Amino acid sequence: MRLTVIGTGYVGAVHAACMADIGHQVLGVDIDPARIAALTAGRTPFYEPGLAGMIKRTVDAGRLRFTTSTAEAARFATTHFVCVGTPPRPGSDAADLRHVEAAVTGLAAHLPAGPDGTVLVGKSTVPVGTAQRLADRLGTAADVAWNPEFLREGRAVQDTTRPERIVAGVPTARAEARLREVYAPLTAVGTPFIVTDPTTAELVKLASNSFLATKVSFINAMAEICDATGADVLTLAEAMGADPRIGPGSLNPGLGFGGSCLPKDIRAFAARAEELGLGESVAFLRQIDEINTRQRRRTAELAERLVGGSFAGRRVAVLGASFKPGSDDVRDSPALAVAEAVRVRGAQVRVHDPEAADNARAAHPALQFAPDVTKTCDRADVVLHLTEWPQYRELDPAALARVVRTPVIVDARHTLDPKAWRAAGWHLCAPGRPRLG
Repeated sequence: MRLTVIGTGYVGAVHAACMADIGHQVLGVDIDPARIAALTAGRTPFYEPGLAGMIKRTVDAGRLRFTTSTAEAARFATTHFVCVGTPPRPGSDAADLRHVEAAVTGLAAHLPAGPDGTVLVGKSTVPVGTAQRLADRLGTAADVAWNPEFLREGRAVQDTTRPERIVAGVPTARAEARLREVYAPLTAVGTPFIVTDPTTAELVKLASNSFLATKVSFINAMAEICDATGADVLTLAEAMGADPRIGPGSLNPGLGFGGSCLPKDIRAFAARAEELGLGESVAFLRQIDEINTRQRRRTAELAERLVGGSFAGRRVAVLGASFKPGSDDVRDSPALAVAEAVRVRGAQVRVHDPEAADNARAAHPALQFAPDVTKTCDRADVVLHLTEWPQYRELDPAALARVVRTPVIVDARHTLDPKAWRAAGWHLCAPGRPRLG
């Protein structure tokens, strides 16, 4: 079938390519001519494993193309996915819906008068009630459905082509039938298709992100208790996760979450609840946010203690700049927040990342960057392992010990082998594991 994807940022580019890959004719729409030109040439504006090859393959096959024209989009199809960003509103935690409003307004100007079977499908993360407000504006011009995305950066292609579930928030039987047709290749192999109303679909995304953030911050709060008592947070997480009512997913202690989704989404959800007079119902989200942010400060403070109480004149090596492995996204990166905090406290900071160095350098020009781990760690007084790239797990601790000034490392992501590093002469510290110190 024919469909359009409005917005070719992270969610939109992935969705457009994956829908074309499963057999649809797809037109990607964006207001940025440079981005459209790059995508048409098979180049992506960000790093995501498998995406560039998929875009080139589907463009070459004639199933995917791109345009800046919403008029062309309105002529091309009657099914339109809105995948634009919803960043925080300036000076507020609330979601800024200007891009959503502009996308819908631009498309609506070119829709035929009266009902023609048009279905507008939102994938952007929005405050509860947005779909209904857009439906009221469009009237009979289009059915407004909501189909939230559940992408993980670094695994977005897999999450789209082999999703754990598809949530279809639909106002009409026509909208449901349309989404079933879109996702038929996925549901044919057993992907659950959950049908609900648009408001519930909006809330599914917000509630899911909030629950994930809660689990991450909970185990990090437990890591603080472990630091104070001498308990081991990894064993604690393993034992908790063995309970099927809890499960092991997202019980990964460390530096906490970052990126463009979880932090802004839980803040926007809390802000929307407060607008509805229900701030007390989700007040815990403010605490979750504070716990998450606190992990960055605690990591910087731990590193400062390890170098003798002051960063003045000290060299600090930072392994990792992206907010997570498999991505070059540095938005709200915990690793860079720690690196910047250490620099501000007086250290000379050198950073390495296998994919995100350019983005990190643009966002934090005061930091120094090196092309490889050896140069990053040259004469370092402490090494901070802050993003769990697999390359760092494969480092030779003995070889690295010959490069640094002092063999001290903070494993803030709990992915290094403590025995191997300690056998090579390193003092390895990990939050929530006091016995390693």
